[in-house]
Amino acid sequence: MRKPRRAGIDWRVGHRIVRTIYPPVWLFEDIADPADWDLIAGAEAKTNPRVRDQIGDISLVPAARRLAGPGASLAMGAFTHVSRDRPGRFSDGSYGVWYCGDRFEVALMETVHHFERFMRRTAEPAADAQFRELTARVAGSLHDLRDGGWQDCLHPDDWAPAQVLAASLRAAGSDGIVYPSVRWPAGQAAALFWPDLIRLPITQARTLQYHWDGARVSRYFVIGGSDWYALPDP
Repeated sequence: MRKPRRAGIDWRVGHRIVRTIYPPVWLFEDIADPADWDLIAGAEAKTNPRVRDQIGDISLVPAARRLAGPGASLAMGAFTHVSRDRPGRFSDGSYGVWYCGDRFEVALMETVHHFERFMRRTAEPAADAQFRELTARVAGSLHDLRDGGWQDCLHPDDWAPAQVLAASLRAAGSDGIVYPSVRWPAGQAAALFWPDLIRLPITQARTLQYHWDGARVSRYFVIGGSDWYALPDP
């Protein structure tokens, strides 16, 4: 399989948006050595069966690539809570990916798309949902799809070619992929395969409220602000 070239990125502020329904996990804030987390989590789960659900599958992240310290829970959760019911462009759901953008608009429009996709599939009536913006420095040597030769992996709706490429690259030791944002072409996005490419601290920035009008997400609101912002038609 043809492989993209590598390119170094160092985004002083990478933007990621997640649902507020996903809480942080206490274990990753602990001072314990990340190599001991499996034992700690196993011991806790024996007395509290909810712990496993809260932590996720730690074995998906090798000890050497785990992130520990203040704010680490916000990163680790993306890699330990996975499901084939929640695939993405660069994962079939069997492993986690930290998706982020080089600007707020990239993260906003990518998550608006995914929220719309879910709401349409379940035929939800008009409703609002809250999201949290996370910001952190991200840096690493990533495989680069920005040269225009990878359009099959940037299809708006067909993720199959991108998932095949990503799985191959990750298995061969790739740290992730940088690519032009599909939903906000003026920006760039990154799909990081490992949490140690995220630099602590991670800042919990704006809290956002998306409005689903029954057909699309037509506007969003910044909690603490005073105005709704209209979103462009697809």
